Amino acid sequence: MLDWFMETGIRIAVIIVVALILFVILRFTLPLIVKRFVSRRMAGDIEAEIKKRTDTLSSILINIVGIIIAIIAILTILPEFGVNITTLIAGLGVGGLAIAFAAQNLVRDFITGFFILLEDQYRVGDVVAVAGIAGLVEEIALRRTILRDLDGVVHSVPNGKVEISSNMTKKFSRVNLDISVGYGENLDRVIEVINAVCYEIAEDPKWKPDLITTPAVVRVNNLGDSGIDIKIMGDTKPSRQWDVMGELRLRIKKTFDNQGIEIPWPHTKVYFGNTPATTNEN
Repeated sequence: MLDWFMETGIRIAVIIVVALILFVILRFTLPLIVKRFVSRRMAGDIEAEIKKRTDTLSSILINIVGIIIAIIAILTILPEFGVNITTLIAGLGVGGLAIAFAAQNLVRDFITGFFILLEDQYRVGDVVAVAGIAGLVEEIALRRTILRDLDGVVHSVPNGKVEISSNMTKKFSRVNLDISVGYGENLDRVIEVINAVCYEIAEDPKWKPDLITTPAVVRVNNLGDSGIDIKIMGDTKPSRQWDVMGELRLRIKKTFDNQGIEIPWPHTKVYFGNTPATTNEN
């Protein structure tokens, strides 16, 4: 027993230690290599987008490299226990074909995941809608995508279920906001007031870094049952559109109150027959 430990045991320990050291080194160096590669490919993009792409690819590569190192280490250790590696690999090849036929959905997940990464459909940190679920991408793997929705619920979506992906935060996001005013309002004045509020937020040091273009009125969007909808649009940094729209609503409401501009609510006028004649009483 002592002889086995002094010879075979030490070799196994060395293999395990070397595998662990190699994995630790690659875990720290791979993100640096990926960042350099991504920075060259995405020259001109903002730093946040480069970081999201780097984090996405790094996590995938680290997992793949970890699996490869573990497999190599196991295949190197097994002969120390008298296992014939050639026969084992041949058996795994036949068994792999059987597993592939039995796990077609799993294979589809991996293939779809590969193309999601290759085509850069979305990254860690993006807000997307896939397979009927919308949320923040927390993790992407070859088999599944992890989303966290606004309620904090974590969803694990198999990549094979991702037929259409909608990315709401890739490179930039957009303010797309309708403000309704009463039919009795002067639209030229209302548009002037709204644009002044948009300019005000664009010059605010707190909000200016979030904006790519200053939001502005683009058109009268709809003549509704109770009011006139005015469309406001503008581009923001990724994921910042919701906060910017919330601030715009707040400031526009306060300004409308100060300016006496009506924000309508649904109401109905009911007439029963002819309007009765007005009588003057002395």
